[in-house]
Amino acid sequence: MTPASVRLARCRCGARLPSVDDMTPQPTRCAPGAPGAPWVFLVAAAAVALHLADDSFLQPAHGVAAGDHLASGGVPLLALGVAALAYPRVRPGLRAVLALLTAIAGLLSGFLESGYHLSTVGLSDDDYTGLVAGVAGLVLVGLAAQTLWRSRRSGPTRPRQYLRRTLVGAAGLAILAEVVAPFAFGYYVTHAMRATVPEADLGAPHEDVVLTTSDGLELEGWYVPSTNGAAVIAFPGRTNPQPHTRMLVEHGYGVLLFDRRGEGHSDGDGNRLGWGGTRDIEAALDFLEGRPDVDPARIGGLGLSVGGELMLETAAEDSRLAAVVSEGAGTRTFGEELVDFSPGTVIRGFHTLVAKQAGVSLFADEAEPPSLVDVVHRIAPRPALLIWAPNGGNRETMNPLYQRLIGPSADLWAVDDVDHMKGLQGHPEEYERRVVGFFDDALLGTAPSENAAGD
Repeated sequence: MTPASVRLARCRCGARLPSVDDMTPQPTRCAPGAPGAPWVFLVAAAAVALHLADDSFLQPAHGVAAGDHLASGGVPLLALGVAALAYPRVRPGLRAVLALLTAIAGLLSGFLESGYHLSTVGLSDDDYTGLVAGVAGLVLVGLAAQTLWRSRRSGPTRPRQYLRRTLVGAAGLAILAEVVAPFAFGYYVTHAMRATVPEADLGAPHEDVVLTTSDGLELEGWYVPSTNGAAVIAFPGRTNPQPHTRMLVEHGYGVLLFDRRGEGHSDGDGNRLGWGGTRDIEAALDFLEGRPDVDPARIGGLGLSVGGELMLETAAEDSRLAAVVSEGAGTRTFGEELVDFSPGTVIRGFHTLVAKQAGVSLFADEAEPPSLVDVVHRIAPRPALLIWAPNGGNRETMNPLYQRLIGPSADLWAVDDVDHMKGLQGHPEEYERRVVGFFDDALLGTAPSENAAGD
């Protein structure tokens, strides 16, 4: 049989003759079972995008409009869209990276709030899409792992390949820890707010009150009326300040404590670093100024941790705060951290600080507040008492600097043997003597105005 007859016989059996197209490279498409199949990624990414849109635009927090989330909602959705377009077109290694990054977005945005609400106050609003996004995040973690496993090279593994894989893995973990995690921290501080309201144990009858902020939010709280003409704002929240409230009430002070924005039953988006929180304290000042039992010249503030930072910032901007006690203040802005950390630490961790700041700014939808280093000097000549725990496990090392910047009107008390914000619990008698004595001197030692209670 001749070669021509062989070819003819093959053709008669149904085989296709070779063509020029067989020599031309064809674009590859992922089969359903190929590493990192696009349909799995697209469905899971759509679930994450649905929750982000639900949280930011469809069901935003009470008192907040969808337009307030243009950055915090729009940028992540845009990033997910770019990832969805790129995923089918990139190599398996990059597919795994995209799947892992989207998984982090799904797990964090999905389970952070909805998981907490499920265990405390129950599911509502966007919590349901949050659970779906969290499950999608788990699917994407599995997809990333499967993609890496199935795309590995077969055959004998040489030492160079082992070294390359080790270096790539180490670099990936470093980027995850040094850049991705600090950036994701911004989502945590703007979405992980306390949703519960504790039982009131204030040492005296109280009134349920609602404060209205300058940007239209309603904040719920409690107020114990004053019997000495002076009042103190105990901040933040209605849990940690309760022991301090009982202490002050025993000495006749009116005490106002309330849930800041995004916390408890209050409106708004929360921020654990306190960005934008001075508006909440200003609303408290407005409330106390209108109370018949309070002399407007005798209003003080007691802030714990981030509340201490906000009290210092508010006092620097609003002279209605006649005296301030700050316990456990630290840093909350990039500018403050540049001063707090040593030059070597700043150089080594500059990328981490920038990533964290970018994440908080994005998800808070606002720029960082002014550095306390630049504004606390405005508190003088009003008195301030700064309490800090050098060994308390929380970085409070800026307090001596704050005290020096305020000047002679500020006192500093270092409590070496207590944890963060535990000065009253660790030294109840000395704490009461110092803090009540401070407010007595600052608020009751001044000549009362004509509209003071009891005049």
